[in-house]
Amino acid sequence: MTIVDCGTEMGKYHSDKVTLQKSDQDEMRKRRDAGRTRLEKGLERDGYPVPNETASQGSYAMRTMVQDAENDYDIDDGTYFKKDNLKDADGNQLTPYAARLRACNALTQDDRLKHDAKVHKNCVRQAYPEGYHIDIPVYRIVTSTDKDGKTVTDYELASEDTWTKSDARGVTRWFNNIVGDLNAGEDDGNQMRRVTRLTKKFARSRTKWKKDAPSGICLTKLVVECFVAQSGRDDAALHETWKAISNRLAESLEIEHPVLRGNLLAAEGDDKVEFFQECLDDALEDLAVLDDKNCTKKKALSEWDKAFDTTFFSDQYVEENQPKRAAAVAGSLLSPAAVASGLSFPNRPVVPNKPAGFA
Repeated sequence: MTIVDCGTEMGKYHSDKVTLQKSDQDEMRKRRDAGRTRLEKGLERDGYPVPNETASQGSYAMRTMVQDAENDYDIDDGTYFKKDNLKDADGNQLTPYAARLRACNALTQDDRLKHDAKVHKNCVRQAYPEGYHIDIPVYRIVTSTDKDGKTVTDYELASEDTWTKSDARGVTRWFNNIVGDLNAGEDDGNQMRRVTRLTKKFARSRTKWKKDAPSGICLTKLVVECFVAQSGRDDAALHETWKAISNRLAESLEIEHPVLRGNLLAAEGDDKVEFFQECLDDALEDLAVLDDKNCTKKKALSEWDKAFDTTFFSDQYVEENQPKRAAAVAGSLLSPAAVASGLSFPNRPVVPNKPAGFA
C-alpha cells in the first residue's frame, strides 16, 4: 500500500497538466460542430444525402483526453448514413473507399482551411493548423428482420476495402456505464476516469514514447480491468492500479475488445503493448519506495516526477515548505539569541552600546 500521501499533489497535477482545460474543450467542440456543418453543406452541394446520425466517440466522448504540448489531439466524430443513401449515380452500393471519398470531397469547400481533408484507412481526417485533427469514420446503417420478425439494426464501418460491423458508440456506453460501477464508494465517482487519464499521460510523457505507445482504448481497457479504487487518494489508486496492470501484462499482452466479442485490440506479442509494459515496470521499480514506511514526502514526490518526466511534484513540495522556512528564519532573527549574537537587520538604525551608568 502506498504509505506517503501525495494525493493533493496528484490532484493538482491532474487538474493543471493532465485533464483538458475548458478553453481547449470549447475550441474542440467548436471545430467539431463546424466540421459537421461543412460536411452537410458539401454533401448538399454535391447532390448527396446528408448523414442520418452523427456521434462523437473515443476518448473525446468518454472524457479521457489528456493535454498534449504539441496539440496532438484526435477527435473522433462518426457520421452514419442509411445504407440506401450510400449509392452511386447508377444505384450501386458504394464501396467503403468510395464512401470515405465522398465525405472527403464534401469537406473540401474553400481555401479557409490550411489543410485539405484526406482519406485514411478507417476514416476521413481533417487536420487543423493548431496541431489537432478530427477523424470522421463513415458508417452505414443496415436494417434487417430476425426470425421473430423484429427489426435488427447493425452499423458497418467503411474500413479499408470492407464494410465491417462496428459501432464505436458501444465502446463509449461500455466505459460510461462501468465508471459508476467500479467507483462505488469513491468520493466523487470519477476516480477511475482520472486514473485513466493519468495512465494515458504517463504512456505519452516522453515525446519519443508517443509513436510507440498503445492506443488510448488499449490503455483504457487495461485500467478498467485492473482498477483499484482508493477513496480520496488518487496517487494510491494510480500506484495500485499500475501494479495490477503490470501483473496482468506479465500473464498476457493480449487485450480483448470491450464490446465486440472475439475481437482483439491487441494480440499476444503486440509491440506497442510490450513497450508500455517495459516503461511501466521501470516506473514501478522506482515507485517501489512509496511502500517503504521510511519514505519521506520529498522522496515520494521526486519519484512521481521521474515517472511523469516532470518537476511538477517536487515544485509543489518547495512551494509548500517555503513559507515554513521563511517563518523559521524570521523567528530566529527576532530571537534574543539572534540579538545577542550581533546579527544586523537591514534598514534598522544601529544603536551603540551605552557605557555603564548611563540611563
